[in-house]
Amino acid sequence: MFKLDRRILTHFDYIQPILILPIILISFFLVFEANTFLAEKQFIYTCVGFLAFSFFFLLPLRKLIWLIPVFYWLNIALLLSVDIFGVEKLGAKRWLEIPFTHFTIQPSEIFKPFFILMLAYLIHQNPPSRNGYNVKQFLKLSFYILLPFLLITKEPDLGTATILLIVGFGVLFIIGVNYKIWLSIFLALSLSSPLIYTHFLKPYQKQRIHDFLSEKPSYQVIQSMIAIGNGGLTGKTYEEATQTHFKFLPISTSDFIFAYMIERFGFLGGLSLIILYILLILHLLSLNYKLKEDYFARVAINAVALFIFIYAAVNISMTIGFAPVVGVPLPFFSHGGSSFTTFMVFFGILQHLITFRFFWTQKIKK
Repeated sequence: MFKLDRRILTHFDYIQPILILPIILISFFLVFEANTFLAEKQFIYTCVGFLAFSFFFLLPLRKLIWLIPVFYWLNIALLLSVDIFGVEKLGAKRWLEIPFTHFTIQPSEIFKPFFILMLAYLIHQNPPSRNGYNVKQFLKLSFYILLPFLLITKEPDLGTATILLIVGFGVLFIIGVNYKIWLSIFLALSLSSPLIYTHFLKPYQKQRIHDFLSEKPSYQVIQSMIAIGNGGLTGKTYEEATQTHFKFLPISTSDFIFAYMIERFGFLGGLSLIILYILLILHLLSLNYKLKEDYFARVAINAVALFIFIYAAVNISMTIGFAPVVGVPLPFFSHGGSSFTTFMVFFGILQHLITFRFFWTQKIKK
């Protein structure tokens, strides 16, 4: 661990908590208003999340960088074990039961931080040239992205798998890959998309796409749009927020909490929340200039920015009928422990890499 140093306070990125804490507080208010029991659970999740943040913030990641591949492959082993020992819920095997308890864990959630760290480790070990990664280097990095994608898709959990795929290749796009490779991939996907739809998608996945493309939205989306319309410009009181108050809005504290937010605080409230996410993403992307030569930190920062963008964009689009209904939560906003803790781990890693960067820079110079 690190000795207390005043430079920790000067290097700490205060913009991140300034943008994240309002999101957490508004979420807690909405969950408490909707269900006090869920609010108690949310408080526990929040405490666990801050403990996870503190642990990864103080963990000497660069000193333990050699352990990252070990944890990556341990998580791959967990994903493989889901097929053998997994607990099935609602037709999907995504969970492992902890022995001698009734608790379950979802390996695909645990895997996300180590997925980011493994990409950071690989790119840190072999940074791109001026023209970007060549085919051989690109294929090597792609292996570490595609392997978890295939294992998580098999559960089946196409949503999480696709997000990991987009984040992985999105990071490579930002860091630098020869443009000819991207053109080839685009052409291949364009030509093979009908085959992917007919032969690789499950019936329920096709149904979600069909519901999205059909003229009439699904029941959940209709209720969500009614809630959004009911909110108007400035929102309604709790008693007037009939969609949520009378339980018409499905899963109002998790998947459709954005619709609940607008019903209570109106268009202006929803716009304020979107602006907070946009500012957070732009702030993270702006750190690419500050950390230009630090590929380890840059990969982690860009990956987290992409995670936030994808989760927020898909969830918000889903509530207004612009995307299929999938179980993608709003970061720091939807009720739930695994998603909140995962994002707190993300930001613990980021703050560590930013705050303690001076320590490692100074050490290298010596």
